[in-house]
Amino acid sequence: MRKSYLDNLRWVTVVLVVIYHVLYMYNGEGIVGTVGKITGLEIQYYDAYQYLVYPWFMTLLFIVSGVSARYSLSKRTGKEFIRIRTNKLLVPCTIGLFAFYFIQGYINASLSDAGEFDVPAPFKYLIYCLSGIGVLWYIQMLWLFSLAVVLIKKIDKDRLWNVCRKTPSPVILLLCVPVYLAGQILNTPVICVYRFGLYLLAFLLGYFVFSHDEVIDKLKKYFWLLAVIGAAAAVAFTYVYFIKEMRIYADDPVYRTPLFLLSTYFGSIAMIGGFARYFDWENGFTKWMNKRSWGLYLFHYMGISAVGLIFAKTGLLPAWACYLLSAVAGFALAYLLDFIIPKIPFFRWAVMGITKKKKESNNVQG
Repeated sequence: MRKSYLDNLRWVTVVLVVIYHVLYMYNGEGIVGTVGKITGLEIQYYDAYQYLVYPWFMTLLFIVSGVSARYSLSKRTGKEFIRIRTNKLLVPCTIGLFAFYFIQGYINASLSDAGEFDVPAPFKYLIYCLSGIGVLWYIQMLWLFSLAVVLIKKIDKDRLWNVCRKTPSPVILLLCVPVYLAGQILNTPVICVYRFGLYLLAFLLGYFVFSHDEVIDKLKKYFWLLAVIGAAAAVAFTYVYFIKEMRIYADDPVYRTPLFLLSTYFGSIAMIGGFARYFDWENGFTKWMNKRSWGLYLFHYMGISAVGLIFAKTGLLPAWACYLLSAVAGFALAYLLDFIIPKIPFFRWAVMGITKKKKESNNVQG
C-alpha cells in the first residue's frame, strides 16, 4: 500500500525546491552560475529562506527515497528493481543529456558566459551536455545508492532491517551523531552537491530505519519536540551564517558545521513526523501534485534559468517582475513539458525514464 504522507512529503519538498531555485537564481550572496543580485537592496533578507531550507530538503528527499526503495524491493526482485531504477534514473542523466538536457546546459553556460568560448561546435555541444546535469545530480546519486542497497539486501538478508524495527526513541535522537560524521566525509570539491557520505547515510537510514511503521509512530508522537529542535537549529544556522558572518551556505566548511548538520537531521525527521501525523491523506489536488512531482523536479530549473537569462541578465524587466516570472515559468514550463514529453516516443524514455510499461515506471516511489 502506498503511503500518502510520503507522496505528499515528496511533492511538497519539490515545491520548496522550486521556490529555493527562484531565490537562488537572484541571490545576493555571490553564488556563481546564477544571474545574481538584481535588486538595489543592501541585504536581500528574503534570501534567508535559502539558509533555512538548504541544509535539510535534499537530505529529506534521500531519506524518502530510501524508504521507497525498501517498499519497492519488498515486492520486486533485485534485477527487476535495478531495471526499473536504471530506466527511471540512469537513462535521463546519461542519454537524456544528449537528447534534451543540453538545452539546460546552454542556458547554464550562457549565464556564466562560458558559452562565449571560441571552440568548435561539437566541443560546445559536449560542454552544454555536461553543464546540463543541473538538478539531475540527485538522480545520479540515487541510482548508485539503489545498486548499493540491492547488494546490501542480498548480503544482509534483512537481518539489520528487522533489528532497526525496534529502534528506540533515544537512538533516533542520537542518530544525529552519525549524520554529523557522515557530513564530514566523501564531499567532492568544487561541485559541492555530491556529498556521498551524508546522502548515502540518509538513503540507508530511510531504507533500514524510517521504513518501519513502528519508527514512524515515534516520530509522530514526538513531532513537536523534533520540530522545535529542527526549527531552532535552522534559525540558529541562518542567524550565524546569513546575518552574522554572511557566508555562503553551500561552501566548505559551512556545510560540515554542527549547526548545518543538526538542521539537516532534525529538519528532515521533523518533516517526516509532521507529515505522517497530519498529512497522511489524499484528495484530487494532492494526487495531481504527486503525479506531476517527477516532471516538476526534472524541468523546473529550465524555466527559472531561462527567465534569468532572457529578462534578468539583460535588464529587460524590473527585479520584481523577474522574480514573479521565474516562479511562474518554473511551474508552468515544467508542467507543460511533463504533459508533452511522455507523449513523444524515445524522448519519454530518454528524458523522463518512462518505458512502454508506463504504470510500472511511474509507480516507483522515490
